[in-house]
Amino acid sequence: MESVDSGKIKLTDLVSASEHAASMGGSDIWLKPGENMTVDDMLKATVIASANDAAVALAEYVSGSEEEFIQQMNEKAKTLGMKDTVFKNCNGLDEDGHITSAYDVALMSRELMKHKKIFDYTTTWIENIRGGKTQLVNTNKLIKSYKGITGLKTGTTGKAGSCISATAERDNVKLISVILGASNTKDRFSSASKLLDYGFANWAIVKPELPKDSLKSVKVINGMTDSVGTEVTLDSSVLVPKGKVKEIKHEISFNENVNAPVKKGQKLGKIIYKLDNEVIKQYDICAKNDVPEITFNSAFKFLTKYLLKML
Repeated sequence: MESVDSGKIKLTDLVSASEHAASMGGSDIWLKPGENMTVDDMLKATVIASANDAAVALAEYVSGSEEEFIQQMNEKAKTLGMKDTVFKNCNGLDEDGHITSAYDVALMSRELMKHKKIFDYTTTWIENIRGGKTQLVNTNKLIKSYKGITGLKTGTTGKAGSCISATAERDNVKLISVILGASNTKDRFSSASKLLDYGFANWAIVKPELPKDSLKSVKVINGMTDSVGTEVTLDSSVLVPKGKVKEIKHEISFNENVNAPVKKGQKLGKIIYKLDNEVIKQYDICAKNDVPEITFNSAFKFLTKYLLKML
């Protein structure tokens, strides 16, 4: 999805299946060596039907080889803070040393959700490829039964058991529920639903209000003006337990003064929001505009301009 969004590859590009990709077992769409299929259809097969052969074909198309793609997967995992994950292949089939954790799957899922196009595939129940000759049915049965479901991906192997990363959204709350090692698909979907139900029942998204006393001028030393206005951008929301929204407290700290020059956006203080004495969010209080440092030349120009107005 990163390659699609960056323009490195296009959904209309044709991907040719290698012998290696076509040799994959487990869930697949029975690719034949040399068979051509668009990136869009390969994604449909991978996401909707868990096609291992399509996943490898896409990996080879993006990176040149599955090995190179796996290296990039592991590098991305480190970037995301997935400390318990080592990828040995690109489709999740059992392999010695190929490991992850529920928390890491949640981190990976959250990153994938940044690519909005993925939901076109994860929320599709039935799709056809190969001109209607091959039908794909979504392996995530929650698509048909859970309110607000948006995806995301199932997985089943002999060693890992029945697994799912289930995502859903209600009232602007987006949740990820990860189940690993369930004994069967029924338990996997039931457990994922219970976790999501718990989240929606007990948590809410709120956008902190800007305190009335959070915006004030700060004294500027040796500046062309003796003070600078401030501003705060509340650009994100916070997750809080339901029923505790009114218990959110705030603390404000300002610099008593600041030396010129001052740049627009320069940090001059901060607002800290707390719940039960724990910091849940903080925002920077910034300079609203530039304030140049006063110099002989600037002072002379200012004085001249002032005197001209007096005439």
